[in-house]
Amino acid sequence: MIKGILLGFASFAAYAISDAFVKALHGSIPPYESVFFGAVFGLWALPFMMKKGDRWRDVVTAQRPSLWWVRAVAGAVGNIASVTAFTLLPMAEVFTMIFLMPIFVTLLSVIFLKEHVGWRRWSAVVVGFAGVLVVLRPGFRALGVGDIAGLVCGLFAAASVVALRMAGPHEKRISLYGAGVIGPLIVGCVLMLPHFRWPVLHEWSLLAGYGLLAALAGVLLTYATLIAPANRVAPTQYSQMLWAIGFGYWLFGDQLDWPMLLGIVMILGAGLFTLVREEKVTLWWRRQKIVIGE
Repeated sequence: MIKGILLGFASFAAYAISDAFVKALHGSIPPYESVFFGAVFGLWALPFMMKKGDRWRDVVTAQRPSLWWVRAVAGAVGNIASVTAFTLLPMAEVFTMIFLMPIFVTLLSVIFLKEHVGWRRWSAVVVGFAGVLVVLRPGFRALGVGDIAGLVCGLFAAASVVALRMAGPHEKRISLYGAGVIGPLIVGCVLMLPHFRWPVLHEWSLLAGYGLLAALAGVLLTYATLIAPANRVAPTQYSQMLWAIGFGYWLFGDQLDWPMLLGIVMILGAGLFTLVREEKVTLWWRRQKIVIGE
């Protein structure tokens, strides 16, 4: 079990470093182009996701194809929103928005899965959104594209998780990973064509780091949940905030004031509580894998 938990920490460290690579581009190329090339580099992990008996066509097939496409589109939108947010906002603030995902999952599960939610989880939802108000402080600071992109990232990641639940527990691992790679590959390709330009050398290195490390993180997370119970691996996600604060301060000069730190604590606490209370946490983390590439 300890090995699985350590792999979980390593996975989310790789995700955080991947995000630092794409932030280091400083928006020099459009987000959808970054997402496209990140997905191209992410293809290397496909063989590691395949089990005995899997076929290459399983990458783009599923028992319920409509839900595969929902996950693919959600993955594409989530990735583009993530890159946009990391380009424009401090890393810690972006992760704060992304960590709303468990709360969004609760809301979407009530709407689409008709799940019963007790007062404790509703309280966590209220605290989480109160934390968002503390971080964003509408009316006291200007809200920009980056703030909206961060919220969109968390929302679409949650939509992908709910789609996975609706698909059931029998989808192949290679199909789940495939939706998270092929969706961004296709959508990113289509959107980048009108204004495409070839990256220069240093941009290639950053794109490679972004895509390769995200794929490595996905592989590590997969094996972590095979070794240790998913509900023990899931909380390691929150270690990303430490990486985000460190990278943001030392590499990008990000500054966090006290209200923002308070909001971060509120959102992290609400998200972690929701995660612990989540009745289907094992299914969530066994099926989530590479939902947003962060």
